Amino acid sequence: MRRLAGASAAILRVARLDGGQHASTWRVDTEHPSRSVVVREFPPEDPGAAREQAVLRVLGGLGGLAPEPLGCDVDGRWSEHPTSLISWIDGAPDLSPGDPEAWARELGRTLARVHAAPGELLAGLPSVFDARVSPADLNGPLAGRVRSCWPQLLASPTVLTHTDYWSGNVVWHEGLLTGVVDWPGAARGPRGYDVGWCRLDLVLLHGERIANRFTAAYEKAAGESCRDVALWDRWAAARSHDVVGSWGPNYAPLGRPDLDEPALLRLHALWTERLLQRP
Repeated sequence: MRRLAGASAAILRVARLDGGQHASTWRVDTEHPSRSVVVREFPPEDPGAAREQAVLRVLGGLGGLAPEPLGCDVDGRWSEHPTSLISWIDGAPDLSPGDPEAWARELGRTLARVHAAPGELLAGLPSVFDARVSPADLNGPLAGRVRSCWPQLLASPTVLTHTDYWSGNVVWHEGLLTGVVDWPGAARGPRGYDVGWCRLDLVLLHGERIANRFTAAYEKAAGESCRDVALWDRWAAARSHDVVGSWGPNYAPLGRPDLDEPALLRLHALWTERLLQRP
């Protein structure tokens, strides 16, 4: 960080950023000159640091929505773990908004902006089907129904897919959504990969009505109807069936300690049951 800021720079403060389980994340502020960056430290031998830098170089800031890559140490030359330095986007996650409907609508509009990224950006990214998902990764009561629709998923048009678009990976400042963070998993994929994943998060946080507000805003901004929402919801539920109970440490530091393992398992089971009853 000092090398990045210049020979006269001094570290003013280091603050741990809450949320997320994969990487340890800090905001680092310097003076002389005044600058703020984000330092992300990944587990040993984890490719996330290199992947994050590569993805952010491809995105080029995404019109201000994504951080800029500043440097990395993937070989442990001066850090104990693979480390990525990226620009700071002013803001913080907000999981308990005063107006959940307006909040959800902004989440939908922002995801539509992500998915509208120019097609030439996609060439430098892997497919979600190569990098992240296969029929074998599905579990729970909905897995069989999703596997039976796998050809439909494979044939879906592709967009820039964040792959972990949930309310903890967007930041807000003074009521405005200012950016989307945590991009190492970005890929080419169906728009429903992100839509269903965010809907699942919103169901867990605030219920299906708020998830539907998100979807309506997304459709209006994208200019395209999500005709397969039920399939996207089932896909997200089947992908998360075996891991949703472990998400409590993501929610608790961001103001939702009530979403502990028993609560997450109960809410996910109720959502799964509703999806099973739908055509």
